[in-house]
Amino acid sequence: MCSAYFLARGGARVTLLERDEIGRRASFGNAGLISPGHPPINKPGRVRQALASLSDPLSPLYLTPRWDPELALWLWSFGRYCRRKHVEHAMEVLVRLGRETVRLFDDLLVREELDCGFRRSGYYEVFASDEGLAVGREEADFVAAYGIETEDVSGPELREREPAISAEVRGGWFHPEGSVLEPYRFVREMTDRAERRGAVMRTGSEVSEVVAERGRARGVRTTEGEMVEADAVVLATGAYSRRLARDLGCGLPVQPAKGYHCDRDPGQPGTPSLRNPVLLGERAVFCSPIGELVRFAGTLEFSGENHRMHRPRLEQLTSAAALYLDGVGEADSLSEWCGLRPCMPDGLPVIGRIPGTMGVFAATGHAMLGLTLGPVTGKIIAELVLDGAASLDVEALRADRFRRR
Repeated sequence: MCSAYFLARGGARVTLLERDEIGRRASFGNAGLISPGHPPINKPGRVRQALASLSDPLSPLYLTPRWDPELALWLWSFGRYCRRKHVEHAMEVLVRLGRETVRLFDDLLVREELDCGFRRSGYYEVFASDEGLAVGREEADFVAAYGIETEDVSGPELREREPAISAEVRGGWFHPEGSVLEPYRFVREMTDRAERRGAVMRTGSEVSEVVAERGRARGVRTTEGEMVEADAVVLATGAYSRRLARDLGCGLPVQPAKGYHCDRDPGQPGTPSLRNPVLLGERAVFCSPIGELVRFAGTLEFSGENHRMHRPRLEQLTSAAALYLDGVGEADSLSEWCGLRPCMPDGLPVIGRIPGTMGVFAATGHAMLGLTLGPVTGKIIAELVLDGAASLDVEALRADRFRRR
């Protein structure tokens, strides 16, 4: 939607095709955090953690045991990028994008008067063990080296600021540059602003292929056989990008990583009231006050391209929260949801041209940073389509970087 908005703002005639309802998939249920200093999913030891998860279905990072050669190849490639030198490179890229996206959020909020519950709240990252706290301290020092502000907060001070944090929590960090908003409302607001600039939204339209002639895009064809003509095509297709790109001769190694959420009413017993978002360090679960509810969200589950909800994975969100927050118990859910994040093996998104076919662009692979990097991605795509070049260095985000490697 950010790509559609910035293209329309730049004067393009835009048609957006959505096979479902706008904003009802991954945009609907994420944790609502804008985190410009969040490190990539690649970390040393991640592959060992993934393999260990085969025996722990409640692990934050989980692989369902199954025969999946593409996932095995992806994990092998992922492991090659879980090295300090690459993580430092990826962090430099993500921080640069993050700084620009914060500026763009500020501009959009003022220019478009977006009503999306935006708050510059910051967020807490808390740990319930000495081992976890040591790992958290190492990561806080790592992001601070890139100019990302962090504040060390002791357990007692955490409880003064956020009374729902339990006595089991040893300490943590406050990330003041983080913000929170209601993601579905944000997408709907951006939809409205794009439409005001002439963008046409077509829901219930699923694309089966990108049509090209003589190496140039001519449009797309829907599953019902309709040809929609266009001079440029943007594949902002998330976890479903692989097949459409492959048909164009471009191998995008996108793997879907399922995330879950459970929404509860903080006014009801069994749900704590939070002032600011809290990330449960060892369990990688976000507890976010969004509007009139508290959202428990998280997990990276590599179980294929499906929306099957595994109840134990969903329920571990609140069971994990009970280890860190007082007042978490049995309560009715306002919403239970799962969605797919598009993950690349090097932890960086793909933003740029699809090689071999002029006029085709990709905007995918953002993993857990789709909301955070939405505006800057839209701006880059619009610049590439309309001007032929981006104002930011996007060399590291090229679609053909894996083939070249």
